[in-house]
Amino acid sequence: MTAQSLTARLRPYIPALEWIPNYQRSWLRGDVIAGITTATLLVPQAMSYALLGGLPPYIGLYASVLPMIIYAFFGTSRQLAVGPVALVALLVASGIGLMAPVGSERYIELTILLSLLVGGVFLVMGIFRLGFLTNFLSHPVISGFTSAAALIIAVSQISNLLGLSLPRSENIAETLWHAADQWQQIHLPTLVIGAASLFLLIALKRLNKALPAAMMTVAVTTIAVWALRLDQAGVAVVGSVPAGLPALSAPAFTLADAMELLPMAIAIALIGFMESIAVARKYASERHYEINPNQELIGLGLANLVGAFSRAMPVAGGFGRTAVNANAGANTGLAPVITASLIAIALAFLTPLFYFLPKAALAAVIMVAVAGLIDLHEVKHLWKVKRSDLGLLLFTFAATLALGAKDGLFLAVGASMLWFVIKTTRPHYAVLGKLPGTEAYRNIERHPQAQIEPGILAIRFDAQFYYGNVSFLKDTIRRVEQRLNAPLRAVVLDACSINQLDSSADTALHDLLRDYRERDIELFIAHVKGPVKDVMDRSGFSETLGDDHFFLETEPAMAAARAWVQRNETDVATS
Repeated sequence: MTAQSLTARLRPYIPALEWIPNYQRSWLRGDVIAGITTATLLVPQAMSYALLGGLPPYIGLYASVLPMIIYAFFGTSRQLAVGPVALVALLVASGIGLMAPVGSERYIELTILLSLLVGGVFLVMGIFRLGFLTNFLSHPVISGFTSAAALIIAVSQISNLLGLSLPRSENIAETLWHAADQWQQIHLPTLVIGAASLFLLIALKRLNKALPAAMMTVAVTTIAVWALRLDQAGVAVVGSVPAGLPALSAPAFTLADAMELLPMAIAIALIGFMESIAVARKYASERHYEINPNQELIGLGLANLVGAFSRAMPVAGGFGRTAVNANAGANTGLAPVITASLIAIALAFLTPLFYFLPKAALAAVIMVAVAGLIDLHEVKHLWKVKRSDLGLLLFTFAATLALGAKDGLFLAVGASMLWFVIKTTRPHYAVLGKLPGTEAYRNIERHPQAQIEPGILAIRFDAQFYYGNVSFLKDTIRRVEQRLNAPLRAVVLDACSINQLDSSADTALHDLLRDYRERDIELFIAHVKGPVKDVMDRSGFSETLGDDHFFLETEPAMAAARAWVQRNETDVATS
């Protein structure tokens, strides 16, 4: 087997084989600049998100080396920057905080186990092509959850920003109450560092978005703490960071711990994949190439699995980090490899510089980063477009604030599923009338001039016809029938929007037809789609109804219904 044929066989499984053999010199400058730029953002960001997750800051750096390199080879996005993300860090703290003291060795071991489980969930989803499952998580629900989680994250950093010792809680009101109760204990030097960090981060971003604001802020505050010996004045610092990367080792765990963490791993995988695929598709669309969602799951799965062997927290693609990587000129997966290499170098040689890094500065980095997750634009958009979806967003937002991130996420998933069921079990329908002077039939509620023909009901259902909405559709027809001014003699079903018919719905059609014929009412169907007609043919419904009762357009079906009504009236008159 030649090298070319081997590469061709491996290419679907290792997407990096698409760009490595075809790498162009013109891409190198963009990849190098993007790799360096992203590293300057990721070092403080990764440490901040580890702190948010209740972990030592260096765990975030571990999660930014091997996982990023693995994804670069196995993922299909050329710009996605994989590493720690705020939402995942919050969920880590929410789930594992109930099982072990924050920051303890057991807490760290459980986090590493969670990375292993998240990787396994990603891989299973990818192997069985289950990426479509995230389609059931509606955007309003995710927006509501994300906005609430961002507020929880921001408020959770008040203790680090003010130098207070507050009990760890996801209840915003409780945290604010404790902070207000301890206002006299606010540590002034810590407050100054925190406020200065917030000011620098915001000012530098407004001055020039291309500036590495997080790295510059961390550098300035670290130098200030070192020069003024503020650590001796009580300012909390990162402290000693182990030099180098940890030796690769299999996570130690028990089956009981794995089973307890599995629901959280599934939740993190769903949220992580949604965030990753959304940003990956955005930049793939801008640069005119395709993303393979199932291969993305494989790439993220392997990144988390390898991360677990290198003592990393769970990782996913990040919005802000990927934007920086893409805008800095990333063309291929070489950019994240450069980023990861620089972080590995920092871990090997620069860890003494992290000692005086103030936790208040990391808290400020977190607060500014998550501010962009609060989606006010979506609230305004839904207010104009669909207020029922806005209600769902606000419900999820309020529930997440009240229950916390973990329970809020499960409620968000449940709300999405319930909303999907409600929409499909109670679909939109329209009673149709003929527009004067045309052969067009339209919804009489939207077109008051549309005319209903006496004795004939023309109706359209805008959904698949399946077991979940069978009862609703049958009840709807009965309710509409009762509102008609004249006795019903014929029904024309416009099936243009019915793209699927299951066995329960087919049985319901048989029952409906039998009921109609017992009452001397005839049924005609227009615009039936091929797959739906196939089911009707196989079940015998087409034969029972009669092929002459199926029509390609609505007007011929109405003409047949008129003829039936006229014949029926003539027969009644002569009998």
